[in-house]
Amino acid sequence: MEQYLKTNADNPMEYISGGLFVSNEPWIHSKRNLNSYEIIIGVRETLYIQQEEEKFEVCPGDVLLLLPHHTHQGYALCSPGVSFYWFHFYCPNESSIIDYNTMEDEVISYRTNPDSHRSSTDIFIPIYSSPKEIERINILFNQLLDIDNANYYNKRSTDYFMTSLLIEISEQSVTHFITEREHSKSEKNLVNIVEWIRINAMSNISVTAIAQEFNYNQDYLSRIFKKKNGMNIQKYIHILKLSKAKDMLTSTNLSIKEIANIVGIFDEKYFMKLFKKYEKVTPTEFRKAYYRVHLNNK
Repeated sequence: MEQYLKTNADNPMEYISGGLFVSNEPWIHSKRNLNSYEIIIGVRETLYIQQEEEKFEVCPGDVLLLLPHHTHQGYALCSPGVSFYWFHFYCPNESSIIDYNTMEDEVISYRTNPDSHRSSTDIFIPIYSSPKEIERINILFNQLLDIDNANYYNKRSTDYFMTSLLIEISEQSVTHFITEREHSKSEKNLVNIVEWIRINAMSNISVTAIAQEFNYNQDYLSRIFKKKNGMNIQKYIHILKLSKAKDMLTSTNLSIKEIANIVGIFDEKYFMKLFKKYEKVTPTEFRKAYYRVHLNNK
């Protein structure tokens, strides 16, 4: 059954340490029982890890929350090249583990109280999830590691930034929960279209191709998409491409041209122009802003 950590952001979480784990040989996670929380975000290959008796396969894009005073360990050898982000933290605020039904009650309360979005400080972190916008989380994590290794004068800088990252995970989880529970049939059709675009965004797709794929009139599809999502389809595709590009700029040494090709933009100059338009900085400037990452292989 799905479980969530429920806590709040009345005070920032307390960041302990974090980094990027990489193993170039077969590897299995050691047995541990810690007094802190740990978030693991899959990057490459699959991490085989269990918490108490529950086993997880953390694939690229998956997020796993390990709980304090719970034994966790590997249960199978991971392939060479396995890689994941990790960070430990303390939660100074009231917290509890809730199940799916309790989460549903929380969401219903949130949806029926018009003032809740202005007053709630609650955070909900799934024990295991596969966020749809993992690139946003990866970018925030790389920025967190950069701040951690920059020796900021303000010692709470990592606490507040990490709390922002946890809020992002929470927001994506709550949004996904609401989407799965409440969409009507017509809305589900649009959700399917959005999901198809997300999956195929790195290809050279067009509004015409999307309309043909789902048997929609192109103009009608464009209107209902913008009405529901607040932006036109082309802008949404651009945002997805640039989100993936930002993730690669902060986590790889690939050239600008290579990244542009991967996200389906084969004109490097156009890619740079598009990046500057949306992000207000060049790809190189963005990369230079976040370059400090702690690596470990044990």
